[in-house]
Amino acid sequence: MNAKKIAVYALVVFVLYVIITDPAKAAGYVQIGFEGISDAAKAIGDFMTWVANGGK
Repeated sequence: MNAKKIAVYALVVFVLYVIITDPAKAAGYVQIGFEGISDAAKAIGDFMTWVANGGK
């Protein structure tokens, strides 16, 4: 097995462990992740709007 497969396997096992042992904490992590993605998408949208308006 190469290192990438081992790392992915270890990550999956860790995620499953967190979900099984503490579902509330896992839900919090998912919420934090989605909020980060949402904030990043909004920032990109604001930047694209700024560029479309000529950088003003």
